[in-house]
Amino acid sequence: MTQSGSSASADAWTVRTLEPKDWPLVERLFGTNGACGGCWCMWPRVPKGGRSWEENKGAPHRKMFRQLVQDDAVHAVFALRDDEPVGWCSFGPRSDFPRLETVRDIQTRWDDETWSIVCFFIPARARGQGVATRLLEAATECAFALGAQVIEGYPVVPKKDRMPAAFAWTGVPELFRRAGYRAWRMPSANRPVYRLRR
Repeated sequence: MTQSGSSASADAWTVRTLEPKDWPLVERLFGTNGACGGCWCMWPRVPKGGRSWEENKGAPHRKMFRQLVQDDAVHAVFALRDDEPVGWCSFGPRSDFPRLETVRDIQTRWDDETWSIVCFFIPARARGQGVATRLLEAATECAFALGAQVIEGYPVVPKKDRMPAAFAWTGVPELFRRAGYRAWRMPSANRPVYRLRR
């Protein structure tokens, strides 16, 4: 999938799916911090947190995620401007993300046709230009094309008008509402579950 995009600047950008050969783009976008705090988009993919999570931050997570990407085991979409990555959204079958089962606030009844939107990463230089909206639209389209019947999102509710991007890596409610998702369950005032059915 390739989609044309527009932004507040004069530069055009596009959105396309991740491919196994794209590891260099992942590294360029995520930088030395692995997107945030050495995560390398591994947070939802590991079953436990605690000491194991802390010990694997950084290089171990980078190695694990690189292998997953090169094995074509990661669903994601990139936003690119002139071949430079400016945004990322990862998604996939909910069963791919065992860590979600440890978060009490987002527990739902789901099955093999339930998919999840688990991560956004947009560097500061590209924020406020509609990148996250286009990424979510593309991820949603891809998930349905790959067999999803229900897609879940787990946005955080800002306590103020704005919040640090590091705390909004699963998106905010308005982002999902604009894409047609609806609040399906509110187990937590700070962590609603949004859903979109096919």
